[in-house]
Amino acid sequence: MKDVFILGIETSCDETAASIVKNGRQILSNVINSQVAIHQQFGGVVPEVASRKHIENIAVVVNTAFLEAGLSHEEIDAVAVTTMPGLVGALLVGLSFAKAFAYGLNRPLIAVNHLQGHIYANFLEHGNIEFPAVCLVVSGGHTSLLYMKGISDYELIGSTKDDAAGEAFDKVARFLGLGYPGGPAIQKAADQGQAGLYHLPRVFLDRNDFEFSFSGLKTAAMNLWRKMEKSGNNRVEDLAAEFQAALVEVLVEKTIRAANKYGVENILLAGGVAANRDLRTRLGESARQRQLNLYFPSLLLCTDNAAMIAGKAYHDYVNGHFAPLNTNAQPSLFSL
Repeated sequence: MKDVFILGIETSCDETAASIVKNGRQILSNVINSQVAIHQQFGGVVPEVASRKHIENIAVVVNTAFLEAGLSHEEIDAVAVTTMPGLVGALLVGLSFAKAFAYGLNRPLIAVNHLQGHIYANFLEHGNIEFPAVCLVVSGGHTSLLYMKGISDYELIGSTKDDAAGEAFDKVARFLGLGYPGGPAIQKAADQGQAGLYHLPRVFLDRNDFEFSFSGLKTAAMNLWRKMEKSGNNRVEDLAAEFQAALVEVLVEKTIRAANKYGVENILLAGGVAANRDLRTRLGESARQRQLNLYFPSLLLCTDNAAMIAGKAYHDYVNGHFAPLNTNAQPSLFSL
């Protein structure tokens, strides 16, 4: 089979990204224009602002991806784009551009689920991971456990009932005045603090299922901080350390339980919160103790990027799974 070059476009939130990937594995370019500095002043992503910045950036980002890959437009075989889930306005910018690009070049359009892209980031760096496996997808909008029989063969076995882990990080960080994005901000503060001086709940850890809930943990952290301030204790670092420890403990324990129940030897970690050092360390330690293999992407591929979109799309290309040009964005859909 001849080499396949796929252009990937990702605009589901506040990163405008484009990438060209060869044969689903070799990243030829991976360009990311981040809007973090713009949204920091608001304490979170403003959808309208994100959409407008995508419009300004997308043509430059895509052209840069071609320049870095050393390819002409005509040399790509397909155009892949994130269509779900995400901010509807942001998704539509990338989708509209991808449709026009695919139509102009007479190339097939491939619609990619953003979360499946995050999962596939593992295969860009770790090659042929054996199945079955359990995958923890943990990001700003989603926290889910999946039982995987193949790259495109998933079963959702548990998910969050309210706030996602990344959402809880952002909300608590904003409440504590630590800044945005919340995950890195809390991790930085936690490095200077000590977990265990205070106690926050490990929500749903006493249940035998694989569901998550972080809204209660978020509220408990906020209430604890109010009490600490009234008592004259402003050691935000200790609260950050306890909050991070409580959240990570639930993620790790539920994932290990899932691996044990389904009898798998391989665990995958995916999504933006997969960049959290404490989560990677503690899940790695628990996996090694049980002689399980843990895979996670490098930091660059944990956060939103287009290489994961182009990589996942390769398997759709090979199987002839193309999208019509009237494909629409589906902002809230989580369908595996």
